[in-house]
Amino acid sequence: MMASQAPDQAQGLLHVIVTYLEMRAAPDTSPGPPPYPGARTGRIQRPSVAAYRFLYDGVGEPWLWHERRALSDAALAVIVQDPRLEFLVLSEDRRIAGFAELDRRDTPDVRLAYFGLLPAYIGHGLGPWLLGHAIHEAWQGNTRRLLVNTCTFDHPAALGLYQRMGFVITRSVMRRTPDPRLSGLLPLNAAPHIPLAW
Repeated sequence: MMASQAPDQAQGLLHVIVTYLEMRAAPDTSPGPPPYPGARTGRIQRPSVAAYRFLYDGVGEPWLWHERRALSDAALAVIVQDPRLEFLVLSEDRRIAGFAELDRRDTPDVRLAYFGLLPAYIGHGLGPWLLGHAIHEAWQGNTRRLLVNTCTFDHPAALGLYQRMGFVITRSVMRRTPDPRLSGLLPLNAAPHIPLAW
């Protein structure tokens, strides 16, 4: 779904609908075999800031992910090197294809903080498989709820995928946010499906 045009765009603001979802029980099924023989997931903790920025920027730029771009290296390191964060990195034939970030800082609730693929790997069945692995990992331990949110800046299939995987919508809210392309956090040609808030 495309972000709507609104009078606030004259003030450099975009309207976005954020949808919150939860899962209250581990699914009965496992992620299953990879869709391609060369697909693999690897679990890592405490990535370097450079490695994390490669993943976050590469996956998130088409969808206007910008919050962590705005952080200094030192501030970002405090977050991503926290041992309560876990990262699943997806590769295909040894090339990085995407990642999922699990945040256990509010256990027994676990948050799927970020999830996605690099643009070249979207549409080939890897997303659901990676999400299945992330869900499986999230339910290891004493997890009570698995939380995630998506928004109208994200891939249009994201909300439906979360629901098919067992997440249930708890609420949706409308927000206004400064267009990160106008501040230079993202290039002006990022997310062309979302009109610039001139």
